Amino acid sequence: MVLSVAHIAEEQEKFIRQTLRTIERELHPSVTEDEEIIRRALFAVRNQSVVFHRYVSVFSVLTTTVKDVHPTEVMIDFLSNSITCTCPNNGWCRHKVSVLLSLYQHIDSVQEWISNWRSKKSVNLQALANVRTPDNWLKMVDEVLSHYLDGAVEIPSFLYLNIAENALEKLNKQIPFEREWQPIYRLFMELAVVYQLSRHFTDLESEFHVDHYQHFFDKRFQSIQKIVHEFSGKSRLFATDPFFDKMQIMLREVMLEREGFVSRRMNLYLLFWDEVFYEKRRVLEELIFLQEQKHTKIPELLIVFYIILKNYSALEENMRHIRPEHLEIYLGLVKFAYSKQNERAGEILLRSILPYLKGVIQKVQPAFRPYVVSSIYSLYEKMDLTEDEELLLYSSFGKDGVQPYSDYLLKQKRYEEWVALQQLYPSSIEYLEFYGLKEVVEEAPAVVLPLYHFYAMEEIKQKSRLHYKQAVRIWKKMKTAAKKAGKMNFWEEYIASIRNQYKRLRALQEELEKGNLFI
Repeated sequence: MVLSVAHIAEEQEKFIRQTLRTIERELHPSVTEDEEIIRRALFAVRNQSVVFHRYVSVFSVLTTTVKDVHPTEVMIDFLSNSITCTCPNNGWCRHKVSVLLSLYQHIDSVQEWISNWRSKKSVNLQALANVRTPDNWLKMVDEVLSHYLDGAVEIPSFLYLNIAENALEKLNKQIPFEREWQPIYRLFMELAVVYQLSRHFTDLESEFHVDHYQHFFDKRFQSIQKIVHEFSGKSRLFATDPFFDKMQIMLREVMLEREGFVSRRMNLYLLFWDEVFYEKRRVLEELIFLQEQKHTKIPELLIVFYIILKNYSALEENMRHIRPEHLEIYLGLVKFAYSKQNERAGEILLRSILPYLKGVIQKVQPAFRPYVVSSIYSLYEKMDLTEDEELLLYSSFGKDGVQPYSDYLLKQKRYEEWVALQQLYPSSIEYLEFYGLKEVVEEAPAVVLPLYHFYAMEEIKQKSRLHYKQAVRIWKKMKTAAKKAGKMNFWEEYIASIRNQYKRLRALQEELEKGNLFI
């Protein structure tokens, strides 16, 4: 049976058009390498270098060969919407594009598609890159993103990460040759992509969209953080100042003019002011600008510069107007203060937010509370708390703060309170031995006797031989502690009363005899 390419093209028209639209977005005529892919694919179509071998209609799989310097096999699986090529290139290659265009010519004009694609070229990226200015670099970003952002069609939220990575791949092909310029170029491009794409975030109330936008922010933040660490603290060329000035403006606008994801945007802002922007004139310039914004949505931004400049009176004044819903921002500012070795500012922040912790922690989903509590505790344990502050802190944690509170009581050698806490929030002897019980037995053996009794009784309540054996093991530990505390008379009276109280439990009596607890 003769293979009808025209019939296949008509049958799979939707896939062919959709895939070519994807190619239109991902291959940019301003990028030399992309233009070369399209040019050579068109050459292959015109020279009939695409050979269609077989089409398995049951599985909707088409196999072709493209005659090139080395013949390559291209296979399209229409059911899974995938296209593969045997050449070593990742992503789109001239072979895949030539096969798609060879099919497309049976349903529409290839020349018209090529003309429309080339018409989107407004500037030459290489020409912009050769004249090194911040505005040119920003135009390069605009040019590459124009494929995705032009038109009335709304971009699905799950595509933003893919768009960013595709755009950065093309932009990084124009990276300066000089080594000292390379990290600055990559940082500028990363920030510019976030700056431009975040303008187009929509439906910030939808959990579906929010999850994808957060993923986009997190991936870009990780990439930016890695670049920042490459040149943090190194000397810079005088010629790079205008690029840092532009990044300062873009970062400011990301904070003040975008919506949603305040904590994530703040993390980005803090990263730059911690490791990238360090000149005093830049700090003062930013502070003055922010102070002039009378209706800013994020007054916490001023705290960044009060920390840097050690303006404690202004910091305390700002903290009189706390917004509890921004607790995550305040915690980030505490870490920023410690990063700047400004412990006093960190303590002002921590003491100011202390009364609001309980309400915020209670709103956290139960599964995440232990992590949040642990993170908050790691900041407060650096401070000397008053007794009232201590009570306020640990009451805010609730049952999720048992472990931090236990650690605190051990450090303070408040062993009786430690024992009372373990009885209030029971766990197991094995767990407690791992988290401090051995220390208490060593330092204050008498205070643990009630704790051993409590856990032994919990085992007895289960009324099984297995639990009776565990109770005996606990009593053995209790006997050792009693001996260490010089309370063997108490021990003998205690174990005798236990034997008498549970004389009807034959299995327990047998385990007591085996345990040699009466010697």
